[in-house]
Amino acid sequence: MSIKSKIGAALGFMFAVILAIGGLGVYYLNELSNDTQAILKDNYISLEYTSSMQKALAMLTELPKPDPDAITDFERNLKKQETNLTEVGEQELTSNLKREFKRLRSGLVDSATLFRLRQNLFALDDINRQAIIRKNEQAKQTAKDALLWLSVVGTACFLILFSFVLNIPGYIANPLRELTQGLRQVTKRNFEERLHIDSSDEFGELARTFNSMAQKLDEYEHSNLASVLFEKRRIDTLIRIMSEGIVGMDENKRILFANPVACRLLGIDEANLLGQYAPDIAASNDLMRTLIQDIMVEKSTTSEKNGYLKIYDPGLEGFGLEGSGKESYFNRRTHFVEVVPTGESQPQLAGYVMVLENITPYKELDLAKTNFIATISHELKTPLSSSKMSLKLLEDTRIGELNDEQKQLVGNVRADINRLLNLTGELLNMAQVESGQIQLNIQAVAPTDIVKYATNALRVQAENKRITLKLDVGAGLPPVSADPDKASWVLVNFLSNAIRHSREDSIIDVSAQLIDSTVEFRVRDYGPGIRPEHRDRVFDRYFKAHTMSDYQLNGKTGGTSSGEALTGEPSSSGTGLGLAISSEFIQSMKGQIGLDKTVTNGAAFYFRLPFFRQDLQD
Repeated sequence: MSIKSKIGAALGFMFAVILAIGGLGVYYLNELSNDTQAILKDNYISLEYTSSMQKALAMLTELPKPDPDAITDFERNLKKQETNLTEVGEQELTSNLKREFKRLRSGLVDSATLFRLRQNLFALDDINRQAIIRKNEQAKQTAKDALLWLSVVGTACFLILFSFVLNIPGYIANPLRELTQGLRQVTKRNFEERLHIDSSDEFGELARTFNSMAQKLDEYEHSNLASVLFEKRRIDTLIRIMSEGIVGMDENKRILFANPVACRLLGIDEANLLGQYAPDIAASNDLMRTLIQDIMVEKSTTSEKNGYLKIYDPGLEGFGLEGSGKESYFNRRTHFVEVVPTGESQPQLAGYVMVLENITPYKELDLAKTNFIATISHELKTPLSSSKMSLKLLEDTRIGELNDEQKQLVGNVRADINRLLNLTGELLNMAQVESGQIQLNIQAVAPTDIVKYATNALRVQAENKRITLKLDVGAGLPPVSADPDKASWVLVNFLSNAIRHSREDSIIDVSAQLIDSTVEFRVRDYGPGIRPEHRDRVFDRYFKAHTMSDYQLNGKTGGTSSGEALTGEPSSSGTGLGLAISSEFIQSMKGQIGLDKTVTNGAAFYFRLPFFRQDLQD
């Protein structure tokens, strides 16, 4: 039973006690009132009537002159007496009085009649007096019974109520006192404290809940909380001493932590960052706006986002230490943090971590490497061109005839010089790409011109391997927006790779078709193709995607035939720069480039260039 029910039952019992005592008192008071009314109405009034009739009879017999109104008084009181017959024998005596009064009224006044009248009046008076005495005794007995019952019931109710007064305050106060003492012990970290309240009401439920709470707190107190806090401090320290700038936010984009490097780059003190809403900071801070652009656009993604930033690093000046600021390079990474809540199976977004990795030393080394390659490549082109001119002079018959061995040596030197010239050309293009100084001459270019230039440049090379170039150029293709030299260079690179990796007497498809609002240039060969594990990296710098034709088969290089086994190491033809340069050229012309991964019998490379629009050029 609940406390509310118990208190309600106690109050209900007290109300019932009050009703019982009040009802008993009212009952006996009503009985006493009835007894008193019976005496007054039944007997005392009859005595009044009898006394009046006796007085009237005395006046009738008064000598020498009787009272003439006595008859009337006697008759009036006799009639009233006839209506108040309450005692046994009273009716008979009243009838005798009426009969004798008739005789008296008829004139038969004698001593016998008067005697009978007096005798009946005396008897009537005696009956009522005896009734008064009897009813008085009955009223006394009723009063005694009322006093007895009221005393018994009152005493019992007093004892019960007194028990309530003694027990109910303790019933309520004792559990509260024990709960207060238990809470004091818990605040003192005494989690072994327990409440001993054995009941099924709210106090019992409260005690069980308190004991469960104390048990869980005790388990938590004796768990590895200290080690967890220590690990947290260790992680905080590691974050603070890391050279990368790190900013952490919760799922609502409020900043939870930021190490000194991030604060320095943002130009905001840590105290002014923690707890702030990141978009509010971004409203006046360009770097913060850049950091949160991924999480503001991508509402549900949980993948890692990367980016490249060039930031002015103020150094340590703002922190009271010596230092000078400079332009620095940072790699931005945005991590979406997911956790699986206890008792659930689906992960939920818990926050974001933005990392700014300082890549300035690597960028400076890369720039130095690019400058070195550009310088060496430029310097090599002059002696190589001079050597090529010397070879041309050697082949001139005016200088002298060469024998067959000398012609073979000259041919080998020319091939090596051409290979070196191609290599230096690619290195110069790569240096241009890496330095961000790609010179573009964007204009309207007919797709057929690009295809014709590339196929004409490599037609002889294809004929040497008896390879057929199958052209499929759509009619009426609109001009594209491109640099004709660089677009042709890319298509030449695709076609050169296809010829090198195709078998003799094979076919290479070269097409130019409309795709949405672009023109797609595609080169499709039927060679060994590119291995699946290499397809995602074919456009990386210095990466060589090995194919089956890159291996020496039975001491030679070329296509495979049934039953031939792989031997030797992959050949080292190519620099691994051609496709990387092609990707940079096409992207700089706002185009798209890629490898069709659905083609498994051979390889298909494509690039797409947008239509030429004069309004955009203006």
